[in-house]
Amino acid sequence: MAGSNRVERVAFVTDPSSEQGRAWINATQSFAGVPEEVWTFEVGGDQVCAQWLKDRKGRVLTFQDIVQYQQIVAALAETIQLMEQIDDVIEAHGGWPLH
Repeated sequence: MAGSNRVERVAFVTDPSSEQGRAWINATQSFAGVPEEVWTFEVGGDQVCAQWLKDRKGRVLTFQDIVQYQQIVAALAETIQLMEQIDDVIEAHGGWPLH
């Protein structure tokens, strides 16, 4: 990213032509290619991608921070895909058993 890498504001804008968007950290810098379902994925009631950035508001992201954020986005995308596969297998075998 060219620019200051300072997290000033956190916003997500979806590209209308796809299911991906940009996670903005200031007026000129963003992380592109963030799937909307990844941006909205919650753990413990928090949107992981948004909260990670909000926790760094006012800070300058290092190269390692940027790499870590990209890894988080990729890990969440894989997690969502695996959760869907697990749900499909459960459903194919009659759903959750009720005891």
